[in-house]
Amino acid sequence: MHRSRLASVVFDTPVAQVGPEVDFWSAALGTPTYSPPSEEQFTALVGAVPDFFTVVQAVGDDPPRYHVDIETDNLAAEVARLTALGAESLTRWKDAFVMRSPGGHLLCVVPVHSDPETFARTAHTWP
Repeated sequence: MHRSRLASVVFDTPVAQVGPEVDFWSAALGTPTYSPPSEEQFTALVGAVPDFFTVVQAVGDDPPRYHVDIETDNLAAEVARLTALGAESLTRWKDAFVMRSPGGHLLCVVPVHSDPETFARTAHTWP
């Protein structure tokens, strides 16, 4: 048995456009921003959606796109569950598994990074 939840939407943005993209989404959503000191490629739009991460990510020269993150307390079990549903595992980056849904959308399966109370209250339990 494991738990998972949709935890974030990530605006994947070419490095050259990150500043204007962060400024746009911060103003559009009325939120302050925060970049973790050890992961400067991520800029969180703090409080844009309660209990949900909204993030701009610098992605080198890749084209702009969106992806979602599913956080879980058991990475292997969640990747296996999503694979059984038709997702394809593409690669791994740090602790994240990058996958593609049957319709072609990117998603990452990541370890729990929300606060424990939020995760316990909002995650689905899977057999």
